[in-house]
Amino acid sequence: MSFSISRGTVRGLHFQIPPSAQAKLVRVLVGSVLDVAVDLRSSSPTYGRHVAVEIDAKLGRLVYIPSGFAHGFCTLEPDTLVCYKVSALYDAKCDRSLAWNDPALGIDWPVGPGEAILSAKDRAAPALAGIGRAFG
Repeated sequence: MSFSISRGTVRGLHFQIPPSAQAKLVRVLVGSVLDVAVDLRSSSPTYGRHVAVEIDAKLGRLVYIPSGFAHGFCTLEPDTLVCYKVSALYDAKCDRSLAWNDPALGIDWPVGPGEAILSAKDRAAPALAGIGRAFG
């Protein structure tokens, strides 16, 4: 679970490389988010492209993020609670991040770099060009 006090909190873009790659099932229990997935499968015709969808607690929709995708979200309301079901346990050796605001991704986030609330890990994440090709 992930709890964010402030609107404009950006978490991600996160992924795990093999052998601990994860698929995720994401649901918002309280509040709302813009949820984003970026295709990192190097053999995919959609490599480096993203999808973004708004999900909220009212409708209760779930988003499935397949293995081979980076995942992140931006809170659209304060006090937002997000729940994840993952296909593999957290593995620090395989944990990676991708820069949430990499211009190459073209993600239209609801906050700009100066207003986004980020962890130190997410502030230091590399751009797509710097992560290599972790997924075939």
